[in-house]
Amino acid sequence: MSVYTKLACFVGGALFGSFGIKLLSSKDAKKMYVHVAAAGLRMKDSVMETATTIQENAADILASAKDLNEARAAKEAEEAAASNLESEKA
Repeated sequence: MSVYTKLACFVGGALFGSFGIKLLSSKDAKKMYVHVAAAGLRMKDSVMETATTIQENAADILASAKDLNEARAAKEAEEAAASNLESEKA
């Protein structure tokens, strides 16, 4: 690479950097940052609502599963007691 090419790249980078800083700190850019941050917060709220709903559903499912297992265990205990009575009568 020649010296002029390197110098041109340096100058171009410096100009672009200066212009970029001015562009990123402008009032329009700040408005855009505010809108993006607000959208991010709205998205966070939506995700948290969904997570809360999922947790509530999971708790309901767990409670129903425990009830089902208790009912099944009680039924099996009754059947075992009935079979023990039949074997004692015989």
